[in-house]
Amino acid sequence: MSSDGRLGRLADVLVGYSTRVGPGDLVAVEGSDLATPLVIEIVERVLSAGGHPYARIGLDGLEELRYRESSDAQLDWLSPIRSEEIERSDVRIAIEGGWNTRSLSSVDPAKLTRVKRAQEPLVRRYLERAANGELRWVLTLFPTQAAAQDADMSLADYEDFVYSACFLDDEQPVERWQEFAVELERAGDFLGARSELRIVAEDTDLTVGVGGRTWIPSKGHENFPDGEVFTGPVETSLEGTIRFTYPAVFNRREVEDVRLRFSGGEVVEAKAARGQDFLEQMLAIDDGARRVGEFAFGLNESITRFTRNTLFDEKIGGTVHMALGASYPESGGQNRSALHWDMICDLRHGGEVYADGELVYRDGHFLTEF
Repeated sequence: MSSDGRLGRLADVLVGYSTRVGPGDLVAVEGSDLATPLVIEIVERVLSAGGHPYARIGLDGLEELRYRESSDAQLDWLSPIRSEEIERSDVRIAIEGGWNTRSLSSVDPAKLTRVKRAQEPLVRRYLERAANGELRWVLTLFPTQAAAQDADMSLADYEDFVYSACFLDDEQPVERWQEFAVELERAGDFLGARSELRIVAEDTDLTVGVGGRTWIPSKGHENFPDGEVFTGPVETSLEGTIRFTYPAVFNRREVEDVRLRFSGGEVVEAKAARGQDFLEQMLAIDDGARRVGEFAFGLNESITRFTRNTLFDEKIGGTVHMALGASYPESGGQNRSALHWDMICDLRHGGEVYADGELVYRDGHFLTEF
């Protein structure tokens, strides 16, 4: 099947399955100018569904220009148009895929921190509307040369990787996602009956309290591709240490070999082989940045390799990840922060997970009896 055919199939799934666009829905579609082919496919399907598409196309260099030229007051400014869009949209479809994935790598981290703090009210309202069922949203990716280079692939190979991860080579991708959803729901139900998890791997022995929290099976409605089950852990519960297998990527920067130690749910020691200063600045964004807002299992077996894109990497089958900072309210998590930074720990080679003291997961898989 050609890449173009799969692109149309991607638009079908995003509009018809992920966001379930219907008559009268106001649908914000966001992407870079490189993603124009996908934006057009999506807008066409939104119109066919009776929705009202609103496309916002980002141009290369504008974000970097803002950070370089803005005063502090301009960095603190919140656009009332953006606020109104968050408040009024019924659906948001966001498309990653720009010209340069490292365009902000030279921006002063203090400026990044300042903008994150300023945007926290918008992020909070966005999450509230989503949790209340008032806003349906999905994040996806349009394959580009820059993303392919990050993944150490040719563009053709990267397109195959992306569309395979989305099940778009399947003749009935929606049915495939519906079948996968049953597996994810089963995992979520099992974890929802447990109060405490202990993760054991190389340089990792971490206890996470999850009692009373809701496990969300991510079935392709908010991320595409998807394939995780996540919750908001008890904010004061984390104890112990964890070493993340892959570089932690945030705001297009990589921090290598991150190791965290928790006490009372808070990061009390943070080390990195490269990017220590950036790690410390992100942890200092606000009071919630040192606590964990999300803990999750990656269960998408079609994603097997690290590509430096969290949308895919956090779903790698056989991994767990946690996000420092903001919780998703629907999980029961209560942590508030302008930060949400996912970091991934691979458990496929000797990792174990104990639930309420019982071994339930080994080498990247739940044990058969569970």
